[in-house]
Amino acid sequence: MGRLARILRHRWHDETDAARALDAAALARLEARVAASERRHSGEIRICVEASLPLAYLWRDASARERAIALFGKLRVWDTEHNNGVLVYLLLAERAIEIVADRGLGRHVSDAQWRAVVDALRADLQAGRFEAGLARAVDAVDALLAREFALPAGAANPNELPDRPVRR
Repeated sequence: MGRLARILRHRWHDETDAARALDAAALARLEARVAASERRHSGEIRICVEASLPLAYLWRDASARERAIALFGKLRVWDTEHNNGVLVYLLLAERAIEIVADRGLGRHVSDAQWRAVVDALRADLQAGRFEAGLARAVDAVDALLAREFALPAGAANPNELPDRPVRR
């Protein structure tokens, strides 16, 4: 019964749920926040908010983490020059949060540090503050990237990935 209930919960959600969680204005504000962040370091940040898992993931009882890792590849977050891309993934149907960091940053940040970012985001999400939580997550990831991959004064960071959050 657990799998059937999960499938039904996910089928209940659709792209309009993602649009309600983050309207066009919120997407624009988060995009600007990511762009401003990326002027401080050589990293790349992507945000993906998905209403529900695709049916194929549900049939095989895949986790939100598996989906986040797949999207990390699909959105090409792994394909940055310094291997320091980060995906912040939110699955609305399960209120699941995943952060996937490329190996360049992953070796400098502990699991406890990532958990702290996720925990702060979770509190905002449980209260329905999706934009505020994602903004806070961007700021936390920005601080980690700026610590490990700060740009020299006057240097520019070529924008390797789109800054606009993905809504699915």
